[in-house]
Amino acid sequence: MNAEEIKKDLQMNNRTSEPITNRTNSSLPIKKYFKGSRCLENGFWAVVMSLGGLSFFMAGLSSFWKINFLVYFNYNEVAFFPQGLILLFYGTLGSVIGIFLLLNVWWNVGSGYNEYNRDIQKVILYRRGFPGKNKTITFTFAFKTIKAIQLRIQEGLNSKHQVLMALDDNREVPLTGSDPVLILQRIEVEALSISKYLNIALKTE
Repeated sequence: MNAEEIKKDLQMNNRTSEPITNRTNSSLPIKKYFKGSRCLENGFWAVVMSLGGLSFFMAGLSSFWKINFLVYFNYNEVAFFPQGLILLFYGTLGSVIGIFLLLNVWWNVGSGYNEYNRDIQKVILYRRGFPGKNKTITFTFAFKTIKAIQLRIQEGLNSKHQVLMALDDNREVPLTGSDPVLILQRIEVEALSISKYLNIALKTE
């Protein structure tokens, strides 16, 4: 896959994928897109963590330097040791986590697609990672190495609804996340459609 194809696929990432059920009898490739980390909920928590961490950090500095860096904070009410030191610690920790979450949203980590291609007899899993060596992650599996499509349903307190690809070397490759909010009927249809397109067995557990 060349750079132009990858760029084109990333530009299409925000489009809604065509339902797999519409293509099971076609030889045309099927692509299932994933949004990744760039969503409103992740952005909200990233901002909250960053602002909260910065507030704690500035409060700790205020208690050390005896200067009010925050309008609503009175350094005279907090001694630097141990309260101010604890504020600095939690402020630093919160800021680091907040920045990490913001970068996740900015880089859209986890976005990508699953491609099922009858022409080349391969399944291609493409994901965006962190900048550097693993900026883009691509896994390719030949149809002949895929033993079955596995539907894992685990109800209860730690419920999971997940579609996996069982390989002939006994590895299991997830095709979806393990998000419990995924509609069970929808994920069942998707698993069945993939197994039909690949012409392999569908197993449930």
